[in-house]
Amino acid sequence: MYHPDYLMQLCHISDHAVRELEPTFDHLPTTPYADGQYRLRRYSIVQCHEGAVRHMPQHTFVQSKTINQHQGGVVRQFEDLSTHVLHSEGFFELCRLFKDNNELDDEQDIEIHQMRVITLNDITPVSPEGVHQDGFDHIAIAAIHRQNVQGGEILVYKDKAQQPFFSLAMNDGDVALLDDHAVWHNANPIRPINPALVGHVDLFVLTAREH
Repeated sequence: MYHPDYLMQLCHISDHAVRELEPTFDHLPTTPYADGQYRLRRYSIVQCHEGAVRHMPQHTFVQSKTINQHQGGVVRQFEDLSTHVLHSEGFFELCRLFKDNNELDDEQDIEIHQMRVITLNDITPVSPEGVHQDGFDHIAIAAIHRQNVQGGEILVYKDKAQQPFFSLAMNDGDVALLDDHAVWHNANPIRPINPALVGHVDLFVLTAREH
């Protein structure tokens, strides 16, 4: 099994990819789960082949309670990513970056969550799980856009009980690759800059568990 030689790595997708993907977040649905009214989400499984993304059969998403104390053990079903996203150049660029940097093969399943976190009345958690690992071999967080929000910085920890060694307010197009075996991660909550308007943070989370 390939093991990355980094704790975390910061990469970037092109401005063209960001512009192509940004409008697709306007059509994310709410879900019936604990965070479903403020973390709008779609979820798909893909494989990244040379020149194209292959959409794989959908299945339910569940994490153990040891990994996710917020919604661990809850079997969740999400709507697939839209056809427009799955067939876009920008999405292929993001998947290829994840695949190449983690040396994944063509048959490797990549699980992808497309999420918009919207501001509630005041402070809204981006990561209600708190400091956590996702239980995969490889993970990436890709920032696409943020509007009328402050906060939301990604936090990375060498030890769950210690202070974060890295904090970053990610810009549009930034992609943080993390070694999920070696580090923990979290995110600061967000709040609207203008309380009269709803703010949001748009991101993709990519994960892979090697064969």
